[in-house]
Amino acid sequence: MGILIGIDFGQKRTGIAITDPGKIIASGLTTVPTKDVMTFLEEYVLKQPVDKFVVGEPKQKDGSVSEVEQSVLKFIKKLKNKFADISIERYDERYTSKIAINTLLESGVGKKKRQNKSLVDQISATLILQSYLESQSNKLI
Repeated sequence: MGILIGIDFGQKRTGIAITDPGKIIASGLTTVPTKDVMTFLEEYVLKQPVDKFVVGEPKQKDGSVSEVEQSVLKFIKKLKNKFADISIERYDERYTSKIAINTLLESGVGKKKRQNKSLVDQISATLILQSYLESQSNKLI
């Protein structure tokens, strides 16, 4: 039984989150330069069984596709080619960056840490994955 990996894809950096083996809680793992994300995932999957990738789906406020979506689709194609046996799901990531910044503000993190975009990307990936987990548990009710 593997874990889920949440991915907040970005042009420069990609935030990564993981679940516990019971798939109950999402936790931030790291932020990787996007050019290195496939290598990172290859190495990670060798150490830890993965059942699914949950990739953020960037949308505008009105629900239309974001301009970064084409890059996300190219990334997903690479994921499918490299990890054919691991399923991929998309999950709406609207407002996750804003929520991540607010979370940092509310937690009393200093200004210097709040400006660390890598931390924001990692928190965003965690929010995407945790929201996905909650949506799945709501389907069971």
